[in-house]
Amino acid sequence: MAERRARPASKSARGSVWRRALTPPAPPAGRPPAPRPGPVEPERPDRAASVVQAVLYEDGVRVAAPASLAETYRALREAPSGMAWIGLARPTEGELLSLAAEFDLHPLAVEDALEAHQRPKVERYGDTLFVVLRAARYLDASEEVDFGELHVFVGPDFVITVRHGAAPDLSAVRRRMEETPELLRLGPEAVLYAILDAVVDDYVPVVAGVQNDIDEIETEVFRGDPEVSRRIYELSREVVEFQRATRPLVGMLHGLMAGFTKYETDDELQSHLRDVADHVAHTSERVDGFRQALTDILTVNATLVTQQQNAEMRALAEAGFEQNEEIKKISSWAAILFAPTLVGTVYGMNFKHMPELSWSFGYPLAIGLMGVVCASLYVIFKRRDWL
Repeated sequence: MAERRARPASKSARGSVWRRALTPPAPPAGRPPAPRPGPVEPERPDRAASVVQAVLYEDGVRVAAPASLAETYRALREAPSGMAWIGLARPTEGELLSLAAEFDLHPLAVEDALEAHQRPKVERYGDTLFVVLRAARYLDASEEVDFGELHVFVGPDFVITVRHGAAPDLSAVRRRMEETPELLRLGPEAVLYAILDAVVDDYVPVVAGVQNDIDEIETEVFRGDPEVSRRIYELSREVVEFQRATRPLVGMLHGLMAGFTKYETDDELQSHLRDVADHVAHTSERVDGFRQALTDILTVNATLVTQQQNAEMRALAEAGFEQNEEIKKISSWAAILFAPTLVGTVYGMNFKHMPELSWSFGYPLAIGLMGVVCASLYVIFKRRDWL
């Protein structure tokens, strides 16, 4: 570490006033120029341990691609005007502790980098910036939003990226930067800008995908699809997560712009960062609109479901009423017919000694009694609207 701290850290060739303000100037060590390597290698997950790719740059040009962290440290010590860009994917604790010892990373930042599920933020520890970003990508097959997490350490002569998740594709960012050496020459803050720009650009297809999902949900709501409530809930959760990823970026980028202005970073780079901030603000507004739209859709869907349930209950009530009317009619006629049946049953008991068996008016009286009872019951049920 003593050798590391003694190594000159001035990057005047990059034109970065920000870095010169952080590190005392020192004369560059003389050495022969390093040869330029061949074409850019794609980032490979099968590199040693969790190191996706480690590259050393000088004056915006790639000069070495060490195969391990130890070789990267050694190459950077031998290149006073160099910049190391180290990419890691889900690193081990030992790897991060090695980087912390080499680059004087703050323990709190290292602890955050080990654990995913951090909120987007930017923090300064001495001359090192620690940035947490939430990347997103839209999966067309499952119509879902996949979120990743990216931690970035930005120091005077190094950039360390730690990915937790598949997004973002930093190999594309690296290729873009290597194809524009005039931008890469501006140093670590230019790399940070490129990473921010890539993360924000990846939000565009996500916004389009979520908008398409909302349009489909609106159609399903008015079609009465019974599964739409579940889809609204799931999409609402994704939008909330998306909101948590984008909303803090607005304040973060304004803070970075203020820092770039304070340390008189290259004007062109400041312009690029302002452009990213504009895109973030626009995306954040769209996401806020999505959440409000889903809330309104959920309210409309609840209203439609309630109306449908009310209609079903009304239909059931009408059916029950009609059924009750039929039951009343049947019961009324059964009561009317029961009266003569009762009288006839008495006379059909066939007992020898019964009153009025020999009376000549017995039969007319029985018939008349049946008629009177039936007529009386008919009138009573008719008045009660049972018939």
